[in-house]
Amino acid sequence: MPQTPDVAHSRGRGRTSSRRVIVASLVGNALEWYDFFLYGTAAALIFNHLFFPTVDPMVGTISAFGTQAVAFLARPIGGVLFGHFGDRVGRRTMLYLTLSLMGVATFLIGVLPTYASIGIWAPILLTVVRMLQGIAVGGEWGGGVLLISENVDARRRGMLSALSQTGVGIGFVLSALAFAVMQTVTTDAQFMAWGWRVPFIAGVLIMGVGLFIRTHVMETAAFQEVQEKSGVEHIPAWTALREQPRSVLVTFGARLTESGASYIFIVFVLAYATQIGISSSVALTSVVIAMALDALLMPLWGALSDRVGRRPVYIAGAIGVALWAAPFFWLINTKETPLVVLSIVVANAICHSAMIGTQPAFFTELFTGDVRYSGVALGHEIASVVGGGLSPLIAISLLAWAEAWWPVALYLAFLGLVAVVAVALAPETAARDLTSVTRKRSSNLSPEIALSSD
Repeated sequence: MPQTPDVAHSRGRGRTSSRRVIVASLVGNALEWYDFFLYGTAAALIFNHLFFPTVDPMVGTISAFGTQAVAFLARPIGGVLFGHFGDRVGRRTMLYLTLSLMGVATFLIGVLPTYASIGIWAPILLTVVRMLQGIAVGGEWGGGVLLISENVDARRRGMLSALSQTGVGIGFVLSALAFAVMQTVTTDAQFMAWGWRVPFIAGVLIMGVGLFIRTHVMETAAFQEVQEKSGVEHIPAWTALREQPRSVLVTFGARLTESGASYIFIVFVLAYATQIGISSSVALTSVVIAMALDALLMPLWGALSDRVGRRPVYIAGAIGVALWAAPFFWLINTKETPLVVLSIVVANAICHSAMIGTQPAFFTELFTGDVRYSGVALGHEIASVVGGGLSPLIAISLLAWAEAWWPVALYLAFLGLVAVVAVALAPETAARDLTSVTRKRSSNLSPEIALSSD
């Protein structure tokens, strides 16, 4: 079987280089998302008491999730900013900067005074620092994915690229474990006074590890091809919107479902479970187990997409979200620990994992090389605002309005339908050659028509 150009190029760089970029992406993503997910866990469990103590507990939780949403509003800024320079300067430098910004912002959250100390300035400063986290993670996801997908064998791109998402799952597990450990080794009073700060302050140490790893990574093969053969775009984000709008929209729709459902399954569920009488330790442990399995299964879903295509696997995960919406709540409402764990595990390790495990290769293959970082970041991060950023807030508001879970289940079913439609409208992209895919500037065909005819 003849090698595609990107296979040959990747092998020419050597197996050690491939392993190095995989490790750098996985570890860097894990460390970056550890920082980001810390906030989501704290928002669900304690920030309503520390930063919004003067309001009703339900309103305080809504306010905490509101500051959670602020980071998602900032993510497109980071996506456009780092995507722009990532398409012009390179992936590697931008990933170095995103990790540095995230580490500093997370440390600052750990040393922020609470409402009891400085009043209204506490939630204001919290919101500002959370925005910095959003900007950092908005630039991280696309770059971390491209670091692998633009360097590896096209025939195994789904499986290997999914390892970057395994880092996301590991990051969540580490953040949840950090909170669980601190809750175990401190009393309730100590945890509320200072124990919650330790995982955030530790972020600066984690940043140092990640930066050390990323200094030993070279630029991606596909970006080097763009520089050598076609040159960089002046404003890559605008070029992606103007000439590859379908790819941006498909990315948006597919990501909307994955992100929105995920933050209901791992963040909203913590608040919901504790409100119906399930202990926070049981809820948090259930989510940790589910996310650990989620992370382990992502490469398997990616490998399946290498064999049967990206679209069937992604659509199966989206249908799973819609069908599992009601059983998800039925099982949690039993308050039986094994059934609670089962509910959250199926939601994350099956439904969510099928989508996020397929995402890196699928989104990478939708765009041409000269606008890929910007195009992926645009669709992915704008969807993050509407999906992950707003879904916990929407869910907790629906719960407060109806005093019942069924509107949240309907919302989940709607999210599942969005991805089914979006992905059904996309071309199949599995094993597409990335190093030869650049915009055909002299062609009368749109880039997407040219891509679809590969």
